[in-house]
Amino acid sequence: MSPWTERHRPKSFAEIKGQDEAVKKIKQFIEEFHLGKLTKRSKKALILHGPPGTGKTSLAHVIAKESNSEIFELNASDMRNKTRLNEILKPAIEQQSLIKKEKIILVDEVDGISGYYDRGGIPELMRLIDSTTYPVIITANDIWNKKFTPLRKKSEVIALKEINYQIIKDVLISVLNKENLFVNSNLLTSISIRAKGDIRAAINDLQSIARLQDPSILTLDERNKEVDIFNALKKVFKEKPTNETLAIFDSVKMNIDEIILWVEENISAEYQGEELARAFELLSKTDLFKGRIYKKQYWRFLVYENIFLSYGISSSKKNPKTGFTSYKRPTRILKIWLNNQRTIKKKSIAQKYAKYVHIGEKRAMQEFPIFKQIINSNYSIAKELKLNQEEIDYLRR
Repeated sequence: MSPWTERHRPKSFAEIKGQDEAVKKIKQFIEEFHLGKLTKRSKKALILHGPPGTGKTSLAHVIAKESNSEIFELNASDMRNKTRLNEILKPAIEQQSLIKKEKIILVDEVDGISGYYDRGGIPELMRLIDSTTYPVIITANDIWNKKFTPLRKKSEVIALKEINYQIIKDVLISVLNKENLFVNSNLLTSISIRAKGDIRAAINDLQSIARLQDPSILTLDERNKEVDIFNALKKVFKEKPTNETLAIFDSVKMNIDEIILWVEENISAEYQGEELARAFELLSKTDLFKGRIYKKQYWRFLVYENIFLSYGISSSKKNPKTGFTSYKRPTRILKIWLNNQRTIKKKSIAQKYAKYVHIGEKRAMQEFPIFKQIINSNYSIAKELKLNQEEIDYLRR
């Protein structure tokens, strides 16, 4: 199933919600560029900056669509120095579009480029901007870092604001209408408020719960949890390990299994080469000790599990990391939760069956496929077992 954030990405300026002032400035910038109204003092690059989920990348794609332009997109985290920038961006800037009249260069998440006095990423980007005949759209979460001072001076800077929760709710309703689904209005309000202006996060949450039989049973403190785990991952992956690193996950309100999934999902976003291999080796040792704890009940091994997961993985890098990284939610968490919900229903049915026919619950679980067919062939049996509607629906799947 494709992500709803991509399936329902805005396709026109009219579909961009909550960013009217920014849209107005962007239209003016592109119009002047394409109509040849630039002067020697005009700027060839446009920086869209703001918190995650406010629509920076979506706006860039809408700009291209509305102006009938080809968009050449690259993520700055993949080209952290002068050499890589020159290899990838220079040909795109020099070559004409083969399919459209115009072209737009999108440099996404510029936070990932190395600093001005580091490996030359910023000055090389500025040099290429000076030589281009196409508008360059740059997105950033934090453009006010001092390493971006020269880049800000050569670019139009447009701030995107956090989106009001009422606007987010309207967007969620629109998405549900397109998907022919329904979610309770109070739950939509709760999702919208907890997203804290991040419309992408709200849509991801909506997709996670929209097809559940009873979405209201989901607790919605996950957004706060993700803020905590994001900060913890940032310290582990980016900062130099210290004694405090050992306790970094203690403040995260997640069980250790969930934290391991978050670390596993995001290691490759920060580490490459030898660092990546070392980090995954330590993660495998974490998993090894977890297995020993569960199998042998050796709870004293928890300390080793924690050391490998925090200090160990943090020490895998040669140097502290810079730039912004957008950590991703593990895709396995929702699958695990859904599987647990199915297991709960299966156990509750088996318990009722076991009590009714006077056998043990273990045997009832073993015989589940058999009595499932029997119940489905005779609805009166479900009534005798006093199965609720959710349990009946589960058996009919």
